[in-house]
Amino acid sequence: MNKIIYLDAAASALKPESVIKAQVDFLQNSYANTGRGVCARVAAADKMLADAREYVAHFIGADSVNQVIFTSGTTDGMNRIVNIVRSSRNIKSVAVSDIDHHSARMPWENVTRSGGAKLFKIPLTKNYDLDYKNMPNADVVVITAMSNVLGVPQDVPAVVAAARAKNPNVITIVDAAQYVAHKPIDVRAWDCDFMCFSGHKIGADTGVGVMYIKNPDSFSPDKFGGGMVKNISGNNWNIDSAPNKFEAGTLPLTQIAGLLVAIDAWRAWSGGADIISYIYDELSKMPRIKLLTARDAEIISFVVRDVHVLDFGALMGAHNICVRVGNMCASWIHNAMGVDGSIRISVGPWNTIDDAKYTIDVIREILK
Repeated sequence: MNKIIYLDAAASALKPESVIKAQVDFLQNSYANTGRGVCARVAAADKMLADAREYVAHFIGADSVNQVIFTSGTTDGMNRIVNIVRSSRNIKSVAVSDIDHHSARMPWENVTRSGGAKLFKIPLTKNYDLDYKNMPNADVVVITAMSNVLGVPQDVPAVVAAARAKNPNVITIVDAAQYVAHKPIDVRAWDCDFMCFSGHKIGADTGVGVMYIKNPDSFSPDKFGGGMVKNISGNNWNIDSAPNKFEAGTLPLTQIAGLLVAIDAWRAWSGGADIISYIYDELSKMPRIKLLTARDAEIISFVVRDVHVLDFGALMGAHNICVRVGNMCASWIHNAMGVDGSIRISVGPWNTIDDAKYTIDVIREILK
């Protein structure tokens, strides 16, 4: 079988051997449910979970391990935040933007469609960055730290500060699903109230993510069940403190065992800027290609004149090259740019400059 050149890291990163080994080792030697026993296996699983939580807290710059909640991914976290916030606050207005991923914006749009709140949009600059100088006044502000179409980091501290200047009691929610793969997260510097990312974007398994809550004691849980109850007496119950109160049920323990290893492996990668720059420069020489991203972006998005993006993706696939095509679950930014969808190239630690050269050769052949 010919080699597959995988240029779709932004959708999901390939898994390094160290992650696979860590998960297999946990399954074979340490697997047990956490917080539910006193045997050696439970003790080992409990330690793994505590170590992973501490590692993630350090990775994102959290003040406390109690601020780190494990989820099944960014989509899960962003949807849960809606219910967590609304259980404790009366939300009358929400601000979103056109660079949002569907999972960041749709849950709040659903709230506004039912008449529960008014929807505002954060305007964009001519370069499609968040125009935080014209921030609307809202009770909740959703911030996409990096668009999965444009690949440009946003000035999250400035956006949060602008939101707080309009409303000191605002709840700020950061979608860091794309950002986490390219830039260090510092939730203290960001001063956000919530933040989410998915482990699979940085080489961990699917089914594990992180939800950061700045003040977890200020919010009520959105799910109920085993592991988050302190005690029950008749019809009365007392809920445990964070993080337990937000982690009802069994966690994705095997995936968590791989997450801290994935973080380590991803940190060791230089980022692939040389590969992205090479591909960008070569694409810029092709008249039929319209680049949608800047040269210093972390990914490359483009369209081809007279070729549908799905057809282009199929032609690339026929040459064993995997690229992303479609609307990237980010319809609003494509509409703002006047295109139905785009072709996206993103790289990971497994990619080489030879991959890039072969890709350019194939694109030239397709465009002949």
